[in-house]
Amino acid sequence: MIDRAALGEPRNVVLDHDSNLSLFEAWATAGRAAGARTWVQLNHPGKQIPNFLNRQPVAPSAVPLGAGLEKVFNVPRALTDKEIRTIVDKFAQSARLVREAGFDGVQIHGAHGYLVSQFLSPRHNRREDCWGGSPENRCKFVLAVYSAMRAAVGPDFPVGIKLNSADFMHDGLAPEDSLQVVAALEQAGINLVEISGGTYESPAMVGHRQKESTRKREAYFLEYAEKVRHVAGVPLVVTGGFRSGSAMRRALQGGATDMIGMARPLAVSPDFPNDLLADPGHSLKISRPTTGSKYLDRMSMLDITWYERQLRRMASGRAPKTNLSVWRTVAGTMLDSGFQAFKPRRR
Repeated sequence: MIDRAALGEPRNVVLDHDSNLSLFEAWATAGRAAGARTWVQLNHPGKQIPNFLNRQPVAPSAVPLGAGLEKVFNVPRALTDKEIRTIVDKFAQSARLVREAGFDGVQIHGAHGYLVSQFLSPRHNRREDCWGGSPENRCKFVLAVYSAMRAAVGPDFPVGIKLNSADFMHDGLAPEDSLQVVAALEQAGINLVEISGGTYESPAMVGHRQKESTRKREAYFLEYAEKVRHVAGVPLVVTGGFRSGSAMRRALQGGATDMIGMARPLAVSPDFPNDLLADPGHSLKISRPTTGSKYLDRMSMLDITWYERQLRRMASGRAPKTNLSVWRTVAGTMLDSGFQAFKPRRR
């Protein structure tokens, strides 16, 4: 996170001028220890801040979240022009620190309904100044963020973005608008575009409401990636849904994507990439965690928090647990929400 006053969840890590950079330097060194390369994703949640963490979140416009989330997330205050420019500067400052710490690249989180995504969405951005209105104006914030970050890290440091293919809501960001954003970012010089989709209100990034044809291809956003190829030549990553080597090979050989993004598989099977290299036909089956109550699953964000618990197990030296109790996850999430609201922020 670029701002310790704007955290999407308890325990979010912040990288700003008050951070202990030596800890990030150790993190970058550890990431490179076995030959890997590590990029840092920078984010501002905008209105997607639980009300126990921030009673007055900010957003492009004072539009509340819907789909029942208004019980957990307060109505945001519309940002002033000066505040918008300050946030742009914070993205740049954090990007500079990413490079100073020794990481290999930096990524803007422009998806999943967070602040950059909110500026791009006509549902959430109803401004009438230079930052809103037309698709071109709604795109100005992300272009300003990219430009400031590029100036901060120099011309030779990779800068990418995670971008929604669509918000999957009738009045949200549409695929045709997203294609215009990709074209504008490519012209500006972006090095990599990772394709995702959905928001807290319509969580397509976790497989919400996917068509049967999409499930067969595994990848949630491959069809959109194929459309991007007609408007831009920027390197692409498709993330979401991949579970088998055969589906990954088809996506790569078909030319729709240059790289495969994985998240949930690595939270339950961290050796998954090595398993794929050893056996191209290898696949992984992951059942969606559920309590049986859609409301409880949604309020506890179980599609995310169950996997976060797996990461915490590995961080403490324990192996992931595929039969990890969903009820203990929900209870732990609720307890954390209470306790962490009063704890100092991670630096």
